[in-house]
Amino acid sequence: MSQAGPILFVSNTERPAFIAALDEARLFPVIDSDWASAVRAVEQVQPAAVLAAMSGGHEPHIALLAKKIADRPLYLPLVALDAQASLPHNALPFATRGNAAERLIARLRAALRVRTLHATVLRRLPEAKVALPESDPMRDAIVLLIGRGAAYPALSVALGERTGVVGALSIEAAAKHLNTRDIDGVVLSDGFTPRVTDAFLTVLAEDTRFRNLPVVVTAHELTQSYDLPNLELIAGEPAKVAANALPLIRQRAMEAQLSRTLRSIDAGGWLDPRSGLLTVEAFARDFAKAVEETLARGGGLSVARFAFDPGNPRAQLDAARILSRLMRQMDFGVAQKDGSVIVVFAETDFRTAHMIARRLSAVMKHTSNGKHEMRSDPVVSVDSLSPSDTARSLLARLSADASRAAS
Repeated sequence: MSQAGPILFVSNTERPAFIAALDEARLFPVIDSDWASAVRAVEQVQPAAVLAAMSGGHEPHIALLAKKIADRPLYLPLVALDAQASLPHNALPFATRGNAAERLIARLRAALRVRTLHATVLRRLPEAKVALPESDPMRDAIVLLIGRGAAYPALSVALGERTGVVGALSIEAAAKHLNTRDIDGVVLSDGFTPRVTDAFLTVLAEDTRFRNLPVVVTAHELTQSYDLPNLELIAGEPAKVAANALPLIRQRAMEAQLSRTLRSIDAGGWLDPRSGLLTVEAFARDFAKAVEETLARGGGLSVARFAFDPGNPRAQLDAARILSRLMRQMDFGVAQKDGSVIVVFAETDFRTAHMIARRLSAVMKHTSNGKHEMRSDPVVSVDSLSPSDTARSLLARLSADASRAAS
């Protein structure tokens, strides 16, 4: 895979065989540095990725190196090899078990795709009326936690302190969430046999939608390889599992954020990079036009409003992303500043719109954080265009219906 710059390998010992294999295969030219010189080497070498051996001598230097890398304008992957303690927020864990060279090449390629995507967005931003979201991607990430054993509640708390968590007590429930949501990582906890774990990982690897997902397994040794570049075995206390899984999840959330930004650029800035729905201005324009055309030619037009607890902005964002994924191409929506999400169903009567809205609402009720179950079930109101309506009057009636329903 072509990439600008070599790989920087940081260690106070000689290269292990799997690092030497990268250089010998001529896939990634590798330059060596010791820990004391690592920060200066990043400036001089301008690497495309950094591999850091956490095998001693790194303790006084890792925090400074991680900060130096995080401060660079273009995403620079930092892969921490065989880390025993919690990692900096931007250090991707990598355990050097069997077939390490092959697994490391896959991990690097996945990370470098994110770097290339970031470079593309940065190159195109000046030509578009779009701003790259400034918030930490982790703030908006959603993790799918699968388990039914003793560790599940503590893992839910540990992960939920930093990100949104969707829980699944069975593989079947997990599959439904994967098909209806934008998931930024999977943590497979205890409560399943090795055979079930193997079957689940095999299915993920065979589906191109999920192949690059971070997948963390906490309860079983992995006896075979899977075509999952971001698969990692992280055992131990829930706090350790969460701390070392979160950097992989953050990278995936960043990739999703960049992809939405690129779609917004392609759409002339009319898509919101955070939600994936229209911007407020674009929605007002398109909705007014849809109302005008429907009144002129006849047909149906229905609108649904999903109102959330204003104190729970994650629920609104989660719902917006679910809607952007599940809506028909002819429909469009917006995340409003009042905490609601509005969706317009083209060529749809009231009864059909109400049924669709109920189904969408049911998908939104499973996100939690580490402290308490968040109120992610929305107050839903649905209305349809009448001959005497304008765009303003229909939205006003919808908001009034929602206020009565909430009271």
